[in-house]
Amino acid sequence: MSALTELYQEIANCRACELVKYRTKVVPGEGPEDADLLFIGEAPGWHEDQQGRPFVGPAGAFLDQLLVSIGLSREQVYIANVIKCRPPQNRDPLPAETQACRKWLDRQIEIIHPRMIITLGRYSLARYFPDENIGKIHGKARKVGDIIYYPMYHPAAALHQGSLRRIIEADMLQIPRVLVQGERIAEAVESQQLSLF
Repeated sequence: MSALTELYQEIANCRACELVKYRTKVVPGEGPEDADLLFIGEAPGWHEDQQGRPFVGPAGAFLDQLLVSIGLSREQVYIANVIKCRPPQNRDPLPAETQACRKWLDRQIEIIHPRMIITLGRYSLARYFPDENIGKIHGKARKVGDIIYYPMYHPAAALHQGSLRRIIEADMLQIPRVLVQGERIAEAVESQQLSLF
């Protein structure tokens, strides 16, 4: 059994917050254990809660299109959320819920050890870019240790605010270049925090 499969079983048994009362299925995440790219969204929605898979609703369909635009499929990347269970009525995650789920995401990152973490939306943004505004820093990468962190708007934002669609598409198209640039920097500078731009 793989390390991720074992972790999924632990997540399925989690009772650390009130969301266990409301979920249909837990949504741990999916993708290869050695993925270079890790996309982190906010929380499962209705479709995800029904299927136990992340990003399978309308926002997921847009994410799939975005991946195709850079020559990838969802089978080649890892997709997860800050929290693993759907909040009732799709409300925002509460701080206690985010904190209760933090250990699961930490362990996923340890196992996968991606080259790049792409935050999708403000809740995953807040984890890595506290006190930052997504409108100001989307599409601007930072390298910390050996991982590149890259903030983007959540794909769902384009469904509610059409003007963001082109911004999201443009930010996605930068990812291959940022990855290459990050590798070059990694060769030159070991374990220092710096901004790529």
